Amino acid sequence: MYLTWLDSNSWLIEIGGQRILLDPWLVDSLTFSGQNWFFKGSRSQQRPIPENINLILLSQGLEDHAHPPTLKQLDHNIPVVASPNATKVVQQLNYTQITTLAHGQSFTLNQSVEIKATPGSLVGLNLVENGYLLKELESGLTLYYEPHGNHSSTLKEIPPVDIVITPLIELGLPLVGAFIKGNKYALEVAQWLQPQVMISTAAGGDVIFEGLLNSFLQTKGSIEEFRSLLEKNNLSTQVIDPKPGDRFEVKLEKRVLNV
Repeated sequence: MYLTWLDSNSWLIEIGGQRILLDPWLVDSLTFSGQNWFFKGSRSQQRPIPENINLILLSQGLEDHAHPPTLKQLDHNIPVVASPNATKVVQQLNYTQITTLAHGQSFTLNQSVEIKATPGSLVGLNLVENGYLLKELESGLTLYYEPHGNHSSTLKEIPPVDIVITPLIELGLPLVGAFIKGNKYALEVAQWLQPQVMISTAAGGDVIFEGLLNSFLQTKGSIEEFRSLLEKNNLSTQVIDPKPGDRFEVKLEKRVLNV
């Protein structure tokens, strides 16, 4: 398996001979409802749009996961798998092949990769978006992705997972608390899933953040602190802190999985 972190929540996942573009933000700035004064993310350099994409996978409908300017530039004939809220975004952009996954539902990509939706991030008061479990059908290799660190207790019921992509550092606001949950939440999912590898996501990378909200954001923890936390809890999980734009191979030991 090869992975490329494209900053923020955006990933290119190469698994089972398929190229999956996950939560892509690749062009222009990132704002919410066009309110630049409140929050704006800008790239120090534009990311080239990857070629030969087999699937676009969207975990949420918010702009930092279903980024309209990026989705406008991508080929609208590329199949999309999305949460119900993200489906609304790609429907408005006239994508031609959309599969909506509710929690517990699965989709199989070209008989090679199974994608299963899990309960993910809470948005607002009652909207729970998607996390995803990806399984390479030939080898049984598995990957779990949840971009805000909201890990459903239903994950306890599944077998060990090989790779987990999730925040390892917390990001929050005074009085409100963490809305990107790392640290102890990442440790908890590591204890549940026993991954061989954990990879940090949702960090800034090469992104520059501005606006009123950014002046109040607080970070907690570090990659090194999380590695120490794993060691203290007798977990041998390898932690990868990716560099934006770098394609890297995730090498795993073979183990018997009853998946």
